[in-house]
Amino acid sequence: MIEVTFRPQEITVFANRGDTLLDTALDNGIKLEHECGGNCACTTCAVEILEGGHCLSLLLPEERERLTTLEPEQKSPDTRLACQAILKIKGTVILRAVS
Repeated sequence: MIEVTFRPQEITVFANRGDTLLDTALDNGIKLEHECGGNCACTTCAVEILEGGHCLSLLLPEERERLTTLEPEQKSPDTRLACQAILKIKGTVILRAVS
């Protein structure tokens, strides 16, 4: 199991390898915007990874391209789309929604 903490709610849940951050939020009743239904067609599920980025899948070209459409104040080197960030290895991930 992988520990995931959502801020600012300070809600910590446990998820399985292979789950996306969006799936983890929705499975645990945590509100996280996702207008496109988790298909990498928008940026409403953008999150900043505050800790544990090494536990996630690599940023793929489609996600990287989609992230370029975010406003500058929403971007950081640690911004990911929750629908595309897959939990890969055991550890702790801490994140916050950017939109």
